[in-house]
Amino acid sequence: MPVLDRFIPKFLLALSVFLLCWGLLGLVEYVLPSLNIGLQNSRFPDGLQFAHFFAIMLTGAIFVVGYLSKWPHTPFATITMYAVLATLCFVEVMDFGAFGGGATGVLTMMLEYAMYVSLSIYLLRSKAMHRHFENALHANKK
Repeated sequence: MPVLDRFIPKFLLALSVFLLCWGLLGLVEYVLPSLNIGLQNSRFPDGLQFAHFFAIMLTGAIFVVGYLSKWPHTPFATITMYAVLATLCFVEVMDFGAFGGGATGVLTMMLEYAMYVSLSIYLLRSKAMHRHFENALHANKK
């Protein structure tokens, strides 16, 4: 896993920055529809639209801030947010035909789920993640 430990933390940080920015832009477009950036899905009701972008923004923010501050609960909070995103994805695919609906939508959802599970396993089992966040945990106990 040492090769993964050089790549995946940077990937997670970059992905989380992307999620944070995407979520913020989606919320701005939600509040100011005249901007029309093209992020909103017209098939989603307003409440789902808001929850979608708020959860995306919060997922990114939790990992970025948690990773940079070495908050020891970052892996667990991030995994919780992956579960929130997975739940929203299920509702969006099954009830509103996201990702094209049907078999295409379900396949895309399953790929998204596989990514969440893989990243969650990495966050829980990686020695690099343990070192990064445990150092902060031990420093807080002193």
